[in-house]
Amino acid sequence: MLSIEEGETAVKHAREVIDAHVKRKSTSARNLPSSFSERKGVFVTLNTIPQKNLRGCIGIPEPIMPFKEALIEAAESACNDPRFSPLREEELDSVVVEVTILTTPELIKVDRPKEYLQKIKIGRDGLILKKSFYGGLLLPQVPVEWNWDVEEFLAQVCIKAGVLPDAWLEEDTKIYKFQGQIFCETEPHGKIVERPLA
Repeated sequence: MLSIEEGETAVKHAREVIDAHVKRKSTSARNLPSSFSERKGVFVTLNTIPQKNLRGCIGIPEPIMPFKEALIEAAESACNDPRFSPLREEELDSVVVEVTILTTPELIKVDRPKEYLQKIKIGRDGLILKKSFYGGLLLPQVPVEWNWDVEEFLAQVCIKAGVLPDAWLEEDTKIYKFQGQIFCETEPHGKIVERPLA
């Protein structure tokens, strides 16, 4: 877990990367804490203000690279989320930046798929679904924002993966859970806070 100071640094750095990427400029070297060299999964989310509509969300779920590198990659990628048109310079003052640091995903082991309902907690867990060549991820904050129960959360991660909503009931489906620590701007280029899930 990051301290509040490290979380602030992560969001500030992501914001600098986003602003520079959109303006096609280089970022100035920031003196980052040593903890940013540890491997961590991370997602960067852009939301519009005041509507709070999603504008981009891309990340690296597995801890496969140092956090400082994953943060840059996620921040730049969030500007070009394929679900939306690329972020434009005139939008920079109307989006807030959110950084979610992920724990290492762990496979949820069950004897019967219905047991998933007892092993997933809304307000704590994010989900990754893998089935054959399909895969999808939903961050822990998503079911809270949409007021989903566990069964709806499972159906929605199936949809995100491009499979039928009840595919979580099939034996060859693998579901992983992870937790997230969230830091975000309260306004564009503004104060940064740690965001509780529940």
